[in-house]
Amino acid sequence: MLILANILSAIAYLLNTILFFLIILVVARAVISWVSPDPFNPIVRFLTQATDPMLFWLRRYVPLVGGRVDITPIILLLILSFLRIALVRTIADYAELLRRSAMLP
Repeated sequence: MLILANILSAIAYLLNTILFFLIILVVARAVISWVSPDPFNPIVRFLTQATDPMLFWLRRYVPLVGGRVDITPIILLLILSFLRIALVRTIADYAELLRRSAMLP
């Protein structure tokens, strides 16, 4: 059981890191969209390519507010934050529960 607890802890840590990195990418993409970035800049291209698949999925369901304002980055940030809080914490708590049960005589 201790091995499974350590594997679950590692999965929780890795998932938390990935979700945090995705949150940083979405925030950077939103901030960069406030100015008129050079579309050929490598950083802008990376941010666009990294976040477009997630944002495209949301844009199919969420219309523009007022015909001009795209709120899908905000919704994506809420989804990613929820996953960080709920899913990662649940996996980490279960790993801790397994670790404690392995320590009982």
